Amino acid sequence: MSGPLAYESLDEGRHCNYYRYDRTLQFELAYRCADAELDWGAPRLRDFGELVGHTVVDNADTVEAHPPELTAYDKDGDRVNEVEYHPAHLENERLVYESGLIADAFEAPPGRDEPVSFPFHFGQFYLMEYASSVGLSCPGAMTGGAALVLDKFDDGSLDEFYEGLTARTYEDLVTGAMFLTEKQGGTDVGANEVTAEPQGDGTYELYGEKWFCSNVDSGAALVLARTPDAPDGTEGLSLFLAPGPERAGAPADYRIRRLKDKLGTKSVPTGEVVFEGAEASLVGAPEDGFEQMSEMLNMERLYNAIGSCGVMGRALLESKVHAANREVFGERLDEHPLMRRDLLEMATDHEAALVFTFEAVDAFHRRERTDDGTAHGLMRILVPIAKYRTARMAVDTASYAMEIKGGNGYVEEFVHPRLLRNAQVLPIWEGASNVVALDVLRAMEREGAHEPLLELVTDRLGSVSHPVLEPLAAAVADERDGLARAMATVGTESVAYAQRQAKELADYVFDVTTAAVLLEQAQLQLDDEGDARKAAVARRFIDDQLRRPDERGITTPDELSPDVFDAVVRYDSLDPERLAEPAAPEGMGEY
Repeated sequence: MSGPLAYESLDEGRHCNYYRYDRTLQFELAYRCADAELDWGAPRLRDFGELVGHTVVDNADTVEAHPPELTAYDKDGDRVNEVEYHPAHLENERLVYESGLIADAFEAPPGRDEPVSFPFHFGQFYLMEYASSVGLSCPGAMTGGAALVLDKFDDGSLDEFYEGLTARTYEDLVTGAMFLTEKQGGTDVGANEVTAEPQGDGTYELYGEKWFCSNVDSGAALVLARTPDAPDGTEGLSLFLAPGPERAGAPADYRIRRLKDKLGTKSVPTGEVVFEGAEASLVGAPEDGFEQMSEMLNMERLYNAIGSCGVMGRALLESKVHAANREVFGERLDEHPLMRRDLLEMATDHEAALVFTFEAVDAFHRRERTDDGTAHGLMRILVPIAKYRTARMAVDTASYAMEIKGGNGYVEEFVHPRLLRNAQVLPIWEGASNVVALDVLRAMEREGAHEPLLELVTDRLGSVSHPVLEPLAAAVADERDGLARAMATVGTESVAYAQRQAKELADYVFDVTTAAVLLEQAQLQLDDEGDARKAAVARRFIDDQLRRPDERGITTPDELSPDVFDAVVRYDSLDPERLAEPAAPEGMGEY
């Protein structure tokens, strides 16, 4: 730790190095990645944080004011299906993809013998999210997801598309997409009606409509469709790759009807696609289409969660900078007790979101790279919860950052309206809150995913021994037992009862798991550096989420010390003695 960050040196949350200003990310990657990977990768992340914090973020503003436009027909009345982008968007695409954003996760980058770990990959993706340009992040996420599907399931016949999805040069890049939604189906993917007619030469022709297609002009769209005589429901869906409307002859059979006029995410073209005989290739076995698409969906949910963390990170940075520079009633705004409490809570929420999301990323990484036996179950329960909880947190954080900024936060010249608009889609994409909460129940019922989850919590708590942390660990251990009882109850009561409790259970898993991981990280920081900063974060999170004081704490003194504020909000170091448990009712902290 090199001392607290001076947010007053910035005018706003831009034109700075986002990697340098996010020590939470730095800590998380040091916790998740091998030393050799960080020795190689930290300079790249610093360079990327500088790039995003200056060029990419400025371009993102330009693109927001000049979103993509569809030209459906040319001057002669011929269908062309051309989506036109502002040059600033094209420059941003070139910069981030040629920085290895997707390629490095699938093919070894220069200087390494193997691809980067998924924690490193998602860390770089998170930095890009600070620019609040969904026109980069949404296509980037689906490009990574499509590459994953082809890497896992293609027999080699689609290598040219895999090579395009993982290209290191912009000229060779092919971006991906995922076309699931149909008007009559929506969340009920099993009701999908798009059909795939075999042509006798190994190719297929697609017929029907897809209703919500982001990155609509993708060069490698993965599409769920039914072959003739396929059964109803998800069992009858096969997965196809449609090369996209830019190929020769495509406008005649691959029609982009219109672009959606959305609340936010203006920089990504989302449209309605009508297939009228579009060429497509089968991916994997015809009976495994939904299962294969689910692999992409899991990765998309992780990108969604990391995007939520990025929204929170940018919103928090804007709030810290504003509060450090704004004078109100003779004092800096961040010197007022209530604002200090607000910033502390926002910083704790952001850190909690990032910690849980990277725990899910770690499970995904181990499932993909090491197959250690427990990773799949952990991934199945952690990923939907990460997507569900962080999305709601992002909306709340973006909204409150706008409030902190005041009237200017409601003005389009500032980033806050865009942050809030873009955040609002996060609870919807890749499954709304109810959908992903019910997916948690399925993961428990079908795959016993709760068992490795409870073991994870126990293991994390088992490493905690510092006297400052022991009362917190005891409280979390009690909640771990309570979580186990809650899971048993949901598993034995009626289906209707379990579904009513699904979101409460997902929240409980998030809170207990996050608390346990924060405590293990706090122990490591105390052991390595003698620093109680992470312990302060853990304690604040546990007090807020798991230790409920009487009268909501109002009747018990709770002083927020400058030391703790500077540690959590400004990343200063903290003496462990500042966190000794006070002689106050259980659940109260002396800050």
